[in-house]
Amino acid sequence: MHIDLNCDMGEIPAHIADGTQESLMRSITSVNIACGGHAGDGDTMKTTIEQALRWNLTIGAHPGYPDRTNFGRLEMDLPLAEIESTVFAQIHALASVAATFATAIVHVKPHGALYNQAVNRPDLAGAIARGVARFSKDVALVGLAGSPMLDAFRAAGFRVAAEAFADRLYEPDGTLRSRKLDHALIRDPRRAAEQALRIARKQGVIASDGSTVKIDARTICIHGDTPGAPQIAETVASALQLGGISLRPLIV
Repeated sequence: MHIDLNCDMGEIPAHIADGTQESLMRSITSVNIACGGHAGDGDTMKTTIEQALRWNLTIGAHPGYPDRTNFGRLEMDLPLAEIESTVFAQIHALASVAATFATAIVHVKPHGALYNQAVNRPDLAGAIARGVARFSKDVALVGLAGSPMLDAFRAAGFRVAAEAFADRLYEPDGTLRSRKLDHALIRDPRRAAEQALRIARKQGVIASDGSTVKIDARTICIHGDTPGAPQIAETVASALQLGGISLRPLIV
């Protein structure tokens, strides 16, 4: 039994400078690197790739809405053609930096509001897929486990990786609880570890109303900007391994 642990990175320069970002890398297997939309620039991409390669992590692109003011977490109503273009441009920017290290992008995971809006909007998910296809179809697309966005990605001809979250509360319909609501984030490392174990063992997660939501995921996310993220990641990774779950990157 195995699963991938991924983390969104290259988003917070202070965390890169103070070592927080690299401390997270000891516990995970894949990184999703911000590539100029909601966050990130040439320097942060370069440093994050350097760090990821030191820890033998799989590299992925993390494109989001081009809205740095709101960190890509505010819903936007952009034309689908614009979504396609910005997704392609962001992935291409990261790929150009990765090429200088003789490494390549293995997966793509949309960020924030772009991800959440695409969960139940096949047209938006399709635009994301078209943007990725302009770069390459030889990557995996990451999306919310059990959601229509994965169907749209498959229909576009991509391999998909169903994703679940260790540090987010779920609603009964299997979507993530809005960050605008209380308790959307799981900050207790032990509780995050318990949720990750349930996900890996296909036991389902406990939703906001106390019901159990079934989830079949290939990868589990830990957000790098969640307070105490390094401790959460370490606790989650340890609990999974002690529970007989091996940690493997999405593509090996």
